[in-house]
Parts: sequence; structure tokens; C-alpha cells
Amino acid sequence: MINKDKPYVVMGLLDSDSIAYAIGKTIEAHGGKTIFTVQSERMKKIFLDRSKKLSQEEKDALDIKYCDITIEEEVKALFEDIGPIAGVVHSIAFSNPKTSLGEEFHTEAIADLTLGFHISAASLATVLRYAQPQMVDGGGVIGLTFSSHLAWPCYNWMGVNKAALEAVVRALARRHGKDNIWINALSAGPLSTKAAGSIPGFQQLGDTWTKISPIGWDPTQETQAVADAALFLLSSYARKITGQTIHVDGGASIIGGEIQNYERS
Repeated sequence: MINKDKPYVVMGLLDSDSIAYAIGKTIEAHGGKTIFTVQSERMKKIFLDRSKKLSQEEKDALDIKYCDITIEEEVKALFEDIGPIAGVVHSIAFSNPKTSLGEEFHTEAIADLTLGFHISAASLATVLRYAQPQMVDGGGVIGLTFSSHLAWPCYNWMGVNKAALEAVVRALARRHGKDNIWINALSAGPLSTKAAGSIPGFQQLGDTWTKISPIGWDPTQETQAVADAALFLLSSYARKITGQTIHVDGGASIIGGEIQNYERS
């Protein structure tokens, strides 16, 4: 059940196609309140304000705060300013596509790798450090991940970061169990978002999913399925599920090889 008395903080809003947007609006559709975070006012102007998919009225109705996840003081100030909350969604990741993704895994861009790890994985610990005092009654926390148990072409260091994120989730689940906070990683199949568009070979990932998902997967149509799972993990129905990586990927993560013709409807 969604808590209707306190807001949920959904971090990492980019535009109306983003997973963060779908999760936040799904929370609201079930009677909850969502506070979105965007990295900066500049990012909001570039991506959200220019969106043609939302009316000005819809944009104005969004409760948006600014928070650069790499600046600890901003994270601290964000949660102190918001006050009591019911849960948090960390939908934030970064890898420089020129140095950390693509055909070659090896790179000398150590500063880029460090930044990617900070944003994609370590920042979740910073978020929970300052969110926890505002979660006096406990609640759910989610980190968004992607199929880190396999090495995918071109995904390279982002795959490493996602594996690290899942390790952070497990460590935080152990640390914050006493605070009645359940925290899980939500592993979605490939989704056609603005962020995904910067990943070299993303189209190949989407094509692969259509071959290996036993229940079907369309990267342009499955965002709501992911948001619905997030709603469950944030709710009290998931209060005894913690430290887990939950796959919402059409079953692709359990398949060996490709789905055969006789297995298709």
C-alpha cells in the first residue's frame, strides 16, 4: 500500500520518457505524492521544458527540486528541506559514452570511470545517509539497475557500475534493516529513453531482448510494467523484501540461448 501522508522522492527525472517520470506518475495515480529531482535548472530547461509530450499545465504541476548527486551538501540540503518522506527512488546513472562505453572495454580515462562509479553506485549510499533521518517510520528504497550478471556488448563500464550498485543495495539493506527500511535493486530490461539513446549498441540490446524474452519485451512499450513493479517495492506489501535484485525484463534473465519458434505464441 502506498503511503498517502508523506511524499516519495524520485531522483533522476530527465523528461517524460524517463523511468523516473513513469514511476513518479504511477505513485500519484495510486494516491501518493511525488517529489522529483533534476540535476540542475539547466538540465530541466534542456530536456523537460522543451518536451513536446507534456502540456505546460502538466509541466507546471510537477513538484521538482534540484540536486546534483555528486555534491553531498546538495543531497543533505534536499532531504532536510523536504522533511518526512515515505520512500526514495534512485534512477540516476552515468558513464561517458566516449570513454566508458562502446566497442573497446579498456580505457585510460580513470577520472571518467571514477565519476561514473560515484554517480551510478556510490551516490545511493549518500542519498540514504541523508534520507534515512526523514524516514522515521521506515519505507522502501529502490535503485535502478540493468542485467549486471552478464557482460553485454558495448555496455562495458556501465555494467560494472550496475554490479557495484547492486552490491551497495545489499550493504545498505543490511545497515538499514534496523531502521525498518527495505531497499532493493530493480533490474529493468532495455527501455527506449533519452538516456538509453546515448548507449552505443542500445538497438542491439533491444533486438536481443525480443529473441530471449519468453513473455515478450518491447523497449518502447514496457516502461509502465517497470513502474508498476517499483510501486510494489516501495509499498508496505514489499516490507519483508530487502537486499534483492528484482528483474522486470520479460524473463530474459533466466533464459539460455534464444526462444525457439515452437515456444512463441
